[in-house]
Amino acid sequence: MYSIIKTKDGRKLKVKALIDSGYTNTTIARKTVEEKGIPTKSLPKPFDVYNSDRSRNGEKTIKEFVPLEINSNRHIKQIDAVVSEIKKTDLFLEHNWLVEHNPEVD
Repeated sequence: MYSIIKTKDGRKLKVKALIDSGYTNTTIARKTVEEKGIPTKSLPKPFDVYNSDRSRNGEKTIKEFVPLEINSNRHIKQIDAVVSEIKKTDLFLEHNWLVEHNPEVD
């Protein structure tokens, strides 16, 4: 699905978004941030990312986030998306998005 994100500098951007119930943080692709020139902020407390088997994920430590307004199928929310190396999409919406917005899934 595609979502419209509004950056803190006021730009509205169309991005490819996927919902992943396994994600604990909404995540935006570093490539998307760099290509679209989206400003980031430093996390007050950086953290490491682990896979379900407790092995370290690709990026060593998550250090940045992007404050966004996400509009996906008329569900609008202010959210901080962490910046990480993800592939095949621009944005992963995390478990809480799924619970809170209960989108129709076929």
